[in-house]
Parts: sequence; structure tokens; C-alpha cells
Amino acid sequence: MTPEPDDRRAALLASKLRLLAAERWELGADARPGGFPKGATLVDPTARRAWVLVEGDAERRLGGALAVSLRAGVEELHVIVDDPVAAGIVARRASAFRFPVHVWRTEGRELVAVAPAATAADPAPAPEAELYRPVLRAADLEPVVEGGHLVGELLGLEVARVVVADDGSAHVEAGVGRFDREVGAMMFAELGETDALARAVDIVRRYRTASAERHPLNHLVPERWLRSVLVARPELVGATSLRSVGSAVPRQSLNGEGVATAVGEDADGRPLVVVCSTGVYLDLVPSAADDRLTHGPDARLVLAVPERDAVPITADLAALLTAPAEIAAIPGDWRAPTGGSA
Repeated sequence: MTPEPDDRRAALLASKLRLLAAERWELGADARPGGFPKGATLVDPTARRAWVLVEGDAERRLGGALAVSLRAGVEELHVIVDDPVAAGIVARRASAFRFPVHVWRTEGRELVAVAPAATAADPAPAPEAELYRPVLRAADLEPVVEGGHLVGELLGLEVARVVVADDGSAHVEAGVGRFDREVGAMMFAELGETDALARAVDIVRRYRTASAERHPLNHLVPERWLRSVLVARPELVGATSLRSVGSAVPRQSLNGEGVATAVGEDADGRPLVVVCSTGVYLDLVPSAADDRLTHGPDARLVLAVPERDAVPITADLAALLTAPAEIAAIPGDWRAPTGGSA
């Protein structure tokens, strides 16, 4: 039987990883390959060393690589990344851990050590965009800045974005995501900006509730929904105030896994970075450490997850950080208006 394309690709990646590792290290006879999303693993029990090759979405795979190391009981991890930009981000995230992680990029059959990328910035939007902050608030949206863009979120879902043209003029585009905003521009062409925004908010509000029928609008970016709940009820994570901020590695789409981050102060007045996630997202801890580096290197770090998602692997990965992180398990149906309890 001919192997399936995915199986062939996995076999090729496993062979590539073994060749790269064997060029630099002496492998034990019991070194064993394994699977990994968009990559491959190799574990040498004798040397207590693991390698992980990552080809795609590498900047969000360090958590998975560390999980492989924990399961294998090794003492040293080597992550190999082809993309030099992603490799620098992985190295930056790896520097937050006390577990020995070495990051390499490939040059042919050679491995080159990678230095951590510079700390990521979360730039402010253009002054012209900031003029629209009151407009977003008047539409009952939370203004959020990420990657230099000002957007308006309803329960964590982007409903509007302030767009600054090349000539410096700014306007609000209503809709969920770029393509929806393009459709919205045609649907609401006869309406002014404020009315178009109100129409979009009404449509999203109808579905963005815990009791609504199943619909994409109540399933997209749940971690941002959780963040919006904590911004409204900061006491759930022991904070006196929180505001939403952008992540060191911004989301590229509304689909898939990710984190949502907020900053504020705790009851003792100490700076606080709260990073939200839902489901079992293995890259929560590296992403959170990276966001703390961007927004407050000396701040307390709290990982906020629904109670059902507070799994042991998250605590195990958090324990590997040089500067510890705390886990706040949010009980109950946090999506409900009065969900959760302190």
C-alpha cells in the first residue's frame, strides 16, 4: 500500500531531523523518532536529550516541544527551525525558561545557533485613529489596541476597526474580520459610519451570548471573550483593574488557537499581566511569558483559563519558567453575564 501524503511528509521530516542531529551529536542506539504538528521529534533516552524539528507556525510550537521533553524525561531540548524570523521568536520565548532549550536554524545540513529576537513591541495607533476611541465606546465596544491598530470588540470579538489611509484620514470599518468588513462596506453603504457600526453591533450581539444557538459568532476567539469578562470583573483574577493589550505575536486570523492578554494591578498595587486561554493550548505558557516580557517583565503573571481547562500540563510548563506564573481557574459558565465566582 502506498503511504498517504501526510505519512510520507512525516517520514521525510523524521529522516531530516535524524540526519541533522547525527551531524552534531552522537546518537544512542535507542534514539527514537516521533510525530509533531508540522514537524518531527527525536528522543535519545541514553543522552537524556530531545530534538524537535518545526517547519510551520514555529513561533507557537515551543510549548508542544517542552511537553515532549517532559513526557520523555529528558534534561535538554533542541528546537530546530527553518525560518530565521520564527527561530528568533522561539529563542526569545525559550529564554524565559529555566529548562535548557537550545534553538537552531538550518543552513543546508549545518545547524546554526539562534540568538533571541528583540523584545516585541505593542505600538500605539496613529493619532488620527485615537480620535475614534469615543466613537467605539459610544457603540458599546471595548477599544483594543494591537499591532498599532485600534479595534472595537464586543465580548472579545472584533466588530470594527479604525483604518488610517495613506493621506492620514481615518474612518471606521464595521464587520468581523477583513472580508466581513468589505462585505459590510457594501451592505451598509447607504448608512453613515455611526449607523453602520450600530447595525453591525446589533447583529453580533444577537449571537455572542452563552444561550444563543450554535453560530460562528459565539465560537470565534473564545480566549478574547474570557478576557473581556475579566476586564469587566478583574476581581476574578485578584486584580483591581485590567485593560486589554496586544500580544507579542499577534493573531493572523480569527480561527485557530491563541491567547488574549490584559494588564493591570493586583490588590497590593503590584503590576499584573493576565493571559487568557481556553481549551488545552500547549503554547499558553511560552506565549504568556513573551507577553509579560513585552508589557511588564517584572509583573506578576497569571494564566487565566476556564476551570475545566486547568490541566496538569499547563501547571507543569508554568513551573519551568524562571519567573513563576500562577494559574487562575475561572469556575462556572464564564460567558454568562454573571458567570464565574471569586
